[in-house]
Amino acid sequence: MNVHTPAFSGETGTRLSSLVRPLASSAIDLSARWTSDDDLQVLLEASVIASCMAAPGAPARLGLTFDGSPNPAERVGAVLVALEAFFARDAELVEVQVDQETLAGIDTRSLAFLHLSDGKFTVSRSGFYQTSSLWLGHPQAGRTRAGLVPGPDGRDHPLRPPHPDGLVYQRYDPVADVTVSFRAVDIDRDLDTFHRWMNDGRVAYFWELAQPKEELRSYLEQLQAKPHTYPLIGAFDGQDAGYFETYWVREDRLGPYYDSGPWDRGWHGLIGERRHLGRVKTGAWLRGLAHYLFLDCPMTENIMGEPRVDNAKLLTYADALAYEKVKEFDFPHKRSALMRCRRDRFFAEVRL
Repeated sequence: MNVHTPAFSGETGTRLSSLVRPLASSAIDLSARWTSDDDLQVLLEASVIASCMAAPGAPARLGLTFDGSPNPAERVGAVLVALEAFFARDAELVEVQVDQETLAGIDTRSLAFLHLSDGKFTVSRSGFYQTSSLWLGHPQAGRTRAGLVPGPDGRDHPLRPPHPDGLVYQRYDPVADVTVSFRAVDIDRDLDTFHRWMNDGRVAYFWELAQPKEELRSYLEQLQAKPHTYPLIGAFDGQDAGYFETYWVREDRLGPYYDSGPWDRGWHGLIGERRHLGRVKTGAWLRGLAHYLFLDCPMTENIMGEPRVDNAKLLTYADALAYEKVKEFDFPHKRSALMRCRRDRFFAEVRL
């Protein structure tokens, strides 16, 4: 997987993402940019391989002209980054029509978000952002066997896939003008930072993990040994900013407090670096984390949260991130708000 610096356009200021894995192959070093003449250029490394002009009016239409003879993977990748450029530039854009000439030589089933509307290939915003090819750093989670296995207190659940390694997600967030990424925790690399964050009084109030370094090492090792949960480090523009735990709800402590489904996901999160606090960046990591969890597993329909009911700042983001409050309930150690984000509402309402 190649990761390159997102490209800046000419006068529009649009910056685009950098993970391109067309046809589930190795990543290709593709990017896109708008020029001052309102042309869209797709670049392979530093060379333009395709271009088009954004035609005024509706519906939006993508008609790429390819330079040379790009291979099928490069053609698919070019369509992906071009579509991202269209949607990133216009927050109100709902769908894009793709010319048949642009799709020549491409198996259209490889672009799962394509559908036919009045005989024209069309891409909806909500479908496009559910593709894993641009932003997910590893293959999607799937079904490892038929049926469920015995779980805690009768909460049978699917077998879970192995935890990912390295970079798991990266996407430029045009709302916050920042690249959001998450990577799997490397204990030897991250322990000092994790210890510093957890012993910050602001963090310790909510996490209650102000412990010595070796106890925190044991905490992370235990997490990584569990099949249903794994920790991540989140970054803004490549700078480590916070710590996040993802989990499958069914076999976690939250599972018995509502009618949890076999593919429901949940998370805990914190921003450890104070310079990365604030409403804009908080919105960016909330969008990015939910987007990652939905991309990671296509069977996941709900992402759940259980923040303390007095975490007023976090709860103020609920509506903007398509979270709804289901109820309040009591854990043994805190009173929590049960929050739910539904897949369809997230991709229909949240600006990515």
